[in-house]
Amino acid sequence: MSATATFRQFAVPPALEARQPPELTLGRRDAVRMMVSIGEQPPRHTTARDLASWLRPGDLVVVNTSATIPAAVDATTAAGDAVVVHLSTELPTGIHLVEVRRPLADGTTAADPDDHAGQVLALAGGGTASLLGRMPGSMRLWVATLDLPDGLLEHLCRWGRPIRYRYVPDSWPIDAYTNAFATEPGSAEMPSAGRVVTAEVVTDLVAHGIVVAPLVLHTGVASLEAHETPYPERYRVPAATARLVNATHAAGGTVVAVGTTVVRALETVADTDGVVHPGEGWTELVITPERGVRVVDGLLTGWHEPEASHLQMLEAVAGERALGLAYDEALTAGYRWHEFGDVHLILPDRPFHR
Repeated sequence: MSATATFRQFAVPPALEARQPPELTLGRRDAVRMMVSIGEQPPRHTTARDLASWLRPGDLVVVNTSATIPAAVDATTAAGDAVVVHLSTELPTGIHLVEVRRPLADGTTAADPDDHAGQVLALAGGGTASLLGRMPGSMRLWVATLDLPDGLLEHLCRWGRPIRYRYVPDSWPIDAYTNAFATEPGSAEMPSAGRVVTAEVVTDLVAHGIVVAPLVLHTGVASLEAHETPYPERYRVPAATARLVNATHAAGGTVVAVGTTVVRALETVADTDGVVHPGEGWTELVITPERGVRVVDGLLTGWHEPEASHLQMLEAVAGERALGLAYDEALTAGYRWHEFGDVHLILPDRPFHR
């Protein structure tokens, strides 16, 4: 298999699935491995703790300050069957996108294939989720209305738990799914690339003359199983962050996004000339190699599933050959996948002195 085909045609061996927070074995979140891809050069190996040394003074790192909410809630169908509801996204009209799954001892099954249209699910702690129909184009998500005895976040904090999948056999508290700089609750699943950016890493970035700027994009459920395109997600890019992105480019610096969520938000508010404007709302942007990227030069990201839609975005940033080399190397070198796994730093090919 050629390197350029590997990132579309591979299987993740079970041994490479990260099953628990790395700080349990490594002592620190930022001790996970980090591969560095600079253009099409051979990949290099380090740890996330070393992030600052791969960037230059004047570069800009943009982080997503959305905090993870405990979005998995037990529920019961009218027939008395136990299910788990994953609350993905609240849409502008006040309706919600939800996923219905079947419970297992170590997590949940894949999305429940049954037709739940018109059903009313009784939620743990009181309240209901009325399923109106499937989201157009999705086999996983349902359009639903919620009727809760209290506010959504209050209800989830009392009765919900973090979403997890079968590769994580044990339950972990919400703190394990919260990034160090998270300030605004709203993501159904952790924007996990930011997990390795600890307070110490941020301090190093600032000490090296690298600016860190925030934005918000509240993530929905991941597309690990059905390989569907990203769902509408709510975002906000502050005016100060937009100015910093434009100023960084004007000065010849590199804009590095921490996670695919940051790429999606920045590219949503970029015009055709690559100028970023402040903005907020819901984005449906899907970034492909054909569309390309206009403002993001580099990306810190996790390792994504074969055929996952995020790989199209990564290819838009890195290029097909560089991404193929990286995924070949990751499989050979034993990098670990998923939210508790290792990371990949993608940078443009530029003069560089460490």
